[in-house]
Amino acid sequence: MSENVQVGLRTNQLLYGSLFSGIGGFDLGFDRAGLKCAWQVEIDPFARAVLQKHWPEVPKHDDVKTFEPTPVDVVCGGFPCQDISSSGKRNGLDGERSGLFYEFSRVIRTIRPRFVVMENVADLVVRGLPRVLGELAEIGYDAEWHCIPAADFGLPQGRDRIWIVANTHGKRCEASEERDSTRAIISKRPNDDGLVEAQHRARDVAPRKCRVAHGVSRGMDRVRACGNAVVPAIAEWIGRRLIESV
Repeated sequence: MSENVQVGLRTNQLLYGSLFSGIGGFDLGFDRAGLKCAWQVEIDPFARAVLQKHWPEVPKHDDVKTFEPTPVDVVCGGFPCQDISSSGKRNGLDGERSGLFYEFSRVIRTIRPRFVVMENVADLVVRGLPRVLGELAEIGYDAEWHCIPAADFGLPQGRDRIWIVANTHGKRCEASEERDSTRAIISKRPNDDGLVEAQHRARDVAPRKCRVAHGVSRGMDRVRACGNAVVPAIAEWIGRRLIESV
């Protein structure tokens, strides 16, 4: 274990590494929770420029396939969803993009962090979740998961996503009914009535993007990056639960 990680553990400040970082939704949430970023991996140049602006001191890599990680306490990331989403080809983890999950797995195997946090579209439940959980179990990680909408945090959108939290020392739930009971890390949604509130708010604050003469909005890169981003509020909530658990 590196000196930096040892210092992080002594001060109770967990170090995290960010895979498939995008514009830093995970990173912003974890930073707000009190974790510290050690490295980021993102292939998209526009998103990487955003990361450079907000995390100039954090080392960055552009390709998860060639990335050699250094030890951290937490590895987080939202691996590509294009082959998992119902609007895509639905090849699941056999797809070229969503199959990059196995690079996520390679990083976990290499450095064996204390915690792993993943995010993806809710369709993963029917298009790859058993394989994800099986891969984590094979490496030696116990995982729990929930589908959590952004609306549960008062945001003006549904944005239902699956969140997976795994560690190396948890108790595995054997019975299906236990998976509906209280979790140690993700215990419950903080605002079960958030969707109704969000639907009302969305009518007032939803952005209206205008096209230019050639038909392409000047804000397309920004909108695409924001649309693919992890919800920082949920990442922050999970990050705080991780800190409480150590």
